[in-house]
Amino acid sequence: MKIALLGYGKMGKVIEKIALERGHEIVLKKGSNDSFEGLEHADVAIDFSVPSSAVLNISTCFEKGVPVISGTTGWLEDYDTIIALCNEKNGSFIYGSNFSLGVNVFFELNEYLAKMMHNLKQYNVSMEEIHHTQKLDAPSGTAISLANGIIKHTDYKNWSLEKKDSNDILIDAKRIENIPGTHSVFYDSEVDQIEIKHTAHTREGFALGAVVATEWLLGKKGVYTMKDVLGI
Repeated sequence: MKIALLGYGKMGKVIEKIALERGHEIVLKKGSNDSFEGLEHADVAIDFSVPSSAVLNISTCFEKGVPVISGTTGWLEDYDTIIALCNEKNGSFIYGSNFSLGVNVFFELNEYLAKMMHNLKQYNVSMEEIHHTQKLDAPSGTAISLANGIIKHTDYKNWSLEKKDSNDILIDAKRIENIPGTHSVFYDSEVDQIEIKHTAHTREGFALGAVVATEWLLGKKGVYTMKDVLGI
């Protein structure tokens, strides 16, 4: 399979390594100042760029008929527009706030726990996410996905970085050097605490999941998620 890398930072380089190990060919390595030359030769594109570049990268893939996987966060105000364009162009698309296979299991665990805790009103929910200092958005897309999973099954209405009222899930976003990504969900009462936590040890887990999703998307049309890829 021929892959275009849209975004060639630390994640792009790890994705390249894993893709090559799995027998794929890289036909484009696009940094922020590079052209899209070579994209037309790709079977699938993987976008791990920056929020300001993601919409153009994804749109260009649809215009050229190239399926695209996007793991860039911080651009979701344009998500509905991107989905409409994908459908208009009969394209193929997977967006994931986190492509780690373990994190996607963690998403399901988070929702299952939220369902169990729904009627236990003595517990208050909060979250913590820790990432490396180069991460541009806060809270992380993964933290937002976790919060939305809780909101879906409880009486909480919003998430916030500064808790404004009892309907908010407080997310404590920390930036610490050399932390690939740690996410914790806490249920606190006066007598105890329940915590679930996912800790990434390296970026390779994110990269492997992205390549697996790329392999899965080849030959398909439409909008999918990692739940489709993993069959969960």
